Amino acid sequence: MNIYVSPKGNDSWSGRFPNPNTDKSDGPLATLNAALERLACLTHGRTYLPGPFPVGETPAGPITVYLRGGVYALEKPLVFGPEHSWPVTFKAYLHEKPVISGARRVTEWCRGSVNGKVAWVADLPEVAEGKWEFRDLFVNGRRAERPRLPSQGYYRMKEVPGAVLPTGWDNGHFERFVCNPGNVRSFKNLKDVEVVYVHFWIEERSKITDFDSKTNLVSMERPSYTTPVGSFGSQLADYYLDNVMEALLDPGQWYLDRSAGKLYYLPRPGEAMKTAEIYAPRCLQLVGVIGNPEENRFVEHIRFEGITFAHTDWRHPDVSDGAVILGSAMDQKNHSRRHGRGRFAAVGQAACDVPGVVYFEGARHCTLENCTLEHVGWYGVEIGDACHGIRVVGNTIRYLGAGGVKINGAAARDPQVQVRRTGHHRITDNTISHGGRVFHSAIGVLSMNAFSVAICHNHIFDFFYSGISCGWEWGYQDNISRDNRIAFNHIHDLGQRVLSDMGGIYTLGVQPGTVLNNNLIYNVTSAHYGGWCIYPDEGSSHLVIENNICHDADRQPFHQHYGRENIVCNNIWVFGGEGVGIYSRNEPHHGLIWLRNIMVSKGEPIFKSVFAPEAEAHRILAECNLYFNTAGKPHFLMGGKKYSFKQWQALGRDQHSIVADPKFKNLAKRDLTLAKDSPAFKLGFKAIDVSTVGPRPPSKRGPMS
Repeated sequence: MNIYVSPKGNDSWSGRFPNPNTDKSDGPLATLNAALERLACLTHGRTYLPGPFPVGETPAGPITVYLRGGVYALEKPLVFGPEHSWPVTFKAYLHEKPVISGARRVTEWCRGSVNGKVAWVADLPEVAEGKWEFRDLFVNGRRAERPRLPSQGYYRMKEVPGAVLPTGWDNGHFERFVCNPGNVRSFKNLKDVEVVYVHFWIEERSKITDFDSKTNLVSMERPSYTTPVGSFGSQLADYYLDNVMEALLDPGQWYLDRSAGKLYYLPRPGEAMKTAEIYAPRCLQLVGVIGNPEENRFVEHIRFEGITFAHTDWRHPDVSDGAVILGSAMDQKNHSRRHGRGRFAAVGQAACDVPGVVYFEGARHCTLENCTLEHVGWYGVEIGDACHGIRVVGNTIRYLGAGGVKINGAAARDPQVQVRRTGHHRITDNTISHGGRVFHSAIGVLSMNAFSVAICHNHIFDFFYSGISCGWEWGYQDNISRDNRIAFNHIHDLGQRVLSDMGGIYTLGVQPGTVLNNNLIYNVTSAHYGGWCIYPDEGSSHLVIENNICHDADRQPFHQHYGRENIVCNNIWVFGGEGVGIYSRNEPHHGLIWLRNIMVSKGEPIFKSVFAPEAEAHRILAECNLYFNTAGKPHFLMGGKKYSFKQWQALGRDQHSIVADPKFKNLAKRDLTLAKDSPAFKLGFKAIDVSTVGPRPPSKRGPMS
């Protein structure tokens, strides 16, 4: 059975036909809400069904809802409930391009000026009346930029009253700082200006409430979650000012003067006022697939295919202006308890408390495939509590205020863990890019309290923090996250010197059964410390890390903070700014089993440790590895002292390992294919084929993708 929806349709028609008939008495529906109503009627025997639908009878087979090309503008999200459960697919009609948009197209432009620049100006009475406010604008397929100071780079806080340096993490909450002269001024609409300060692995964001021009004291609406510092706490935080009207100077920038109800845009060369497609968002989210797991009422078998989801706004995750986030009251309560920063200016690590634009909770066997999610203010997709068997496959997820895909359910210690745990998901063959544009700490794929998740064959790039994060327990306590597979992902260009303490793949906690294999990771650069390709952090244990190729991290390609009995086998690690590998905590057990790895430096140490050799012997079991230094002999740095390979062996490690050129095909161009006569093969090393890394064509994905 088919249902058709078209921007040229009519909700009083039956929806049984893709085009209007000749007398315009029947044809496709006009809105997606009407399609949802028809669907609920069909699957639950309701009596309201215009046209030739069978009344009171459920359909005999699957239902396809075809969306004709065009824009479907929403003012509030579409919500699927248990009453919509059925094998139903919402998909693009033939080769057409339907767009589900959370925005209104702005067309009321006239020519004007601002700050001495020629501008397009639109009067928006709803804004002036306080009925509409937006923080994003999308112009001709691009996210337009709000004006900021400085236009590039950062200022640095001069003083934080009450803070004493150096300081560590979580050492007080602060609402004021002193800026250097001229950095902050008595701007017009000062209380709409936001301070965005970056430190450690998060950013914090707060509006300004007051500025004292005599003392340069800046007062913020939200207190900091931790002391606003950078580096290891040796300096105060770097920051920039967002949404400064006086900085509206460059083409492609925009500003919303809320008090006047005026929208300003500085056009780019070649843009024409009459033809420009400019969208101002009204929605924070677009789709919710939400069941009630406490009553055993799930939403099942909903599928989206070939649809574009676009144009949503953003707010701080606590949504202090009263906007509604999809999800049950229980989920929101748990969300706040697990991750929320409440009134603070921070979002959590990996922007964990930022919601998803397409949201699943209490959903089973649902799919998002071959869709595009772009120009959104939060995470693209969120798989929440009590979900099972969700597939996110073959999508393009890009131009994101936060990250790509976020997965979370009840934690091991949650009293509702049996009801609200989540797992058995597939996040495969997606291209996820250009993220963290608002919430800089957001990442490509975040899997928190979830099990049996396959994160495979994705292409993830252009983020300011990690690429993939798996696990959500700090230390050796019970962990829901286990039996996950992170494989064949192409991950690169992360960090970009914005944040610190990140990994191309980052893990947390004890995760038996979790495997990281055949990933290609490179170009990870941090702000002050911690640019690593693979980073088992905070108790990461019982991982298998094999057949990965990692190169060009500004610190080390591999870093284990602390953990137990991780098997690291048959990987290639090449070039780090401070070394090739590091294990940074002294522990009284075997933390790493290091077998058949190739490690190449260009003068930096192969392994680095702050601990003296006598503290090292029990931590790493290493054998059958190949070490090479392009600038001389390889060495190991322990306790501040260099050790040769022979001295390293004298500690009881690597008795059958060698120092030799691995014979890569072209190291300068990072073609790390091994020659047939590579000495690594004599150690039992197996060649790593990167030809299948990243998204596969549909014909190669297989039924479990």
